[in-house]
Amino acid sequence: MGSAENRLTVGGKVKSYMVFTKFRLSALVIVSALSGYLFVGGRDGLELTYLLVGGLLVTAASNGSNQIWEREYDILMKRTLNRPLPTGKMSLTEAYTIVIVCLIVGTYLLYLLNIHSALLGLFAFISYVFMYTPMKRKSPWAVFVGAIPGAIPPMLGAIAYTGDFGLVPGVLFFVQFTWQFPHFWAIAWVSHDDYKAGGFSLLPSKHGKSKNSAFQIVVYSLALIPFSLLPWMMGMTGIYSFFIALIMGVWFFYYAFRLFLTCDDKDARKLMFASFIYLPIIQFVYVFDSVDEMIYKLINL
Repeated sequence: MGSAENRLTVGGKVKSYMVFTKFRLSALVIVSALSGYLFVGGRDGLELTYLLVGGLLVTAASNGSNQIWEREYDILMKRTLNRPLPTGKMSLTEAYTIVIVCLIVGTYLLYLLNIHSALLGLFAFISYVFMYTPMKRKSPWAVFVGAIPGAIPPMLGAIAYTGDFGLVPGVLFFVQFTWQFPHFWAIAWVSHDDYKAGGFSLLPSKHGKSKNSAFQIVVYSLALIPFSLLPWMMGMTGIYSFFIALIMGVWFFYYAFRLFLTCDDKDARKLMFASFIYLPIIQFVYVFDSVDEMIYKLINL
């Protein structure tokens, strides 16, 4: 393992760090936190820096811990066998050091916002690493457990500004929580054989890629339509978010229903990509429409 580490250039080392912390995924998570912060009216540049950098580092620590935990299984799956730990590009000591530094610095930056943000970040880390990760090899219920830390980013963004676990952060959490199921199950469907090789069974049905699994994906995709309208129903956003959320929800449901009809990997892949598009559009529609709604209310005082 040591020789592989020594052969790495500086660029190679940086790349291995980015793979270890899943930097691109961490950055996508931070987009959700940004939307939550802006949705509740946050505009301060320093606060935003603490939130984005702190959230990025805590997420990186979570992802790195996941790879430490699963290093023996990663080598069994095509999509993970080239990660830094299985290939020897990173030592276990180095991996633990990165996780600890990222977690401490990230939590401290969130603490500079408020204590609730720091506690929420720590809860996301603990639930992802010590509950979701070991449960992945034992039960499909791991997806439900993993959906909790997975839905925390927009809530964290809102609380970074408000400092309170109120109704608005809860609604933002609930929308992303519901989205997690069709999103992750689409990924699990596409990668089912690879997951199976590593000993993971993450689709909702014990029969794997089946009508039963596809039906549950359809149910959550359908439920996402009314749930995504909650900000409009509660007067947090205007009519634009109603129409766009409705259109996007029906569009997303269409791909889920296609998967139910065909049970084909191609349709699962289409649903997976649709889920990547759906969430940021919905979240930033909330942001822009909440600003318009606020301006409208001020004008009509």
